[in-house]
Amino acid sequence: MNLLKKHIVNFLFNVLNSGAYKRHAQNKINEWAKKSFKSFGANSILPEEHWIKNPKYISIGKNFSSLYHLRLEAWDRFMGETFTPEITIGDDVIFNSDVHIGAINKIVIGNNVLMASRIYISDHSHGDITVNDLENFPAQRPLYSKGPVVIEDNVWIGEGVCILPGITIGENSIIGANSVVNKSFPKNSVIAGIPATLIKTL
Repeated sequence: MNLLKKHIVNFLFNVLNSGAYKRHAQNKINEWAKKSFKSFGANSILPEEHWIKNPKYISIGKNFSSLYHLRLEAWDRFMGETFTPEITIGDDVIFNSDVHIGAINKIVIGNNVLMASRIYISDHSHGDITVNDLENFPAQRPLYSKGPVVIEDNVWIGEGVCILPGITIGENSIIGANSVVNKSFPKNSVIAGIPATLIKTL
């Protein structure tokens, strides 16, 4: 009996790790994305490990790819409030692993953007850091947006970057690893630090 169990386990392991099974699983994910997203471009691929909230508010262009643990959240309702979120990702965008994007307002990512791992982009926060909001626990504070986040074309975002609400990153810019970006920068900027500052202009 133990030999039979071992044979079954080995068989299932081989099947689950076979190219055919992975292709089938990927096809099912892509079929779901095409039906569920506002738009989902040709040759775009979601990773097997993903968490998507309200894909009907999310548009993804062609040739998008991401490694595992992709998290896209479009919040249209929270604690009795309603929102009209929008997440737009352009063409030929590449994410590494553990990218987390959350919107109640608008987040726009342009074409040819490259992101490393462990990146957080949000257009909102829990509360407005007022006396009234601080009377509540963080999880009980209303969601508040300072404005949209816009990342223009050809931006390269390094490992561990956090991009906060209400900012624009100009085209062709580079953001250094572990930066916290809390203000806008024009095109061709190299920025880094906590908070991020301009290192040089390309």
